[in-house]
Amino acid sequence: MLPFIADLTPFEQERVVCAISAAVKYEVPANIVLAVAEKEAGKPWQWVRNTNGTHDVGSMQFNTAYLRDLERYGITANDVAAAGCYSFDLAAWRLRMHIRNDKGDLWTKAANYHSRTPRYNAVYRADLIRKASKWADWLEAHFVTLDVTKADTAPSMPFQPIEVQRVTQQTTASSPLSSPAAKQALVRSLSQKNYVPRSISFKTDD
Repeated sequence: MLPFIADLTPFEQERVVCAISAAVKYEVPANIVLAVAEKEAGKPWQWVRNTNGTHDVGSMQFNTAYLRDLERYGITANDVAAAGCYSFDLAAWRLRMHIRNDKGDLWTKAANYHSRTPRYNAVYRADLIRKASKWADWLEAHFVTLDVTKADTAPSMPFQPIEVQRVTQQTTASSPLSSPAAKQALVRSLSQKNYVPRSISFKTDD
């Protein structure tokens, strides 16, 4: 266990560990994944009914209408409702697709996780920035991080020195999708250039 989350509840520990792990795996800014996780504020096995008859499901509150598009990959609502890191992996994969493929600045793209409708996006975006700024400070206190919005930036060091192990960046990200064909399609979609991943390192126990 990471020593600086020992004072969190088991649910909060899972949220932090899973969000950071997913951010590293899919090369998405870790503070954004943490901010989305906090903002969605879901819990395992939680189903929240919307006025249009759909439900928001699980820790990352995936809408069942969105999940219908993923059924061809064998992904079900129960998969993302379950406890564990799967829903965070799927959320980070989805955020990566928004960041790579959508129009607008980084925050508008990330807020598309919630809605592409401008007025809903703007409200979500503003709060996402506030939460992501807070998480950026938290990450810098405990990890070696890089600001992906600035070229040639030097890594920030934790406020208190800790032994770190560099996380090796993968040339292709692991997919949360199940079928081999889906994985191959995802690898092709992730192979675009001109994306600067956030680098994060953290302490590991022997």
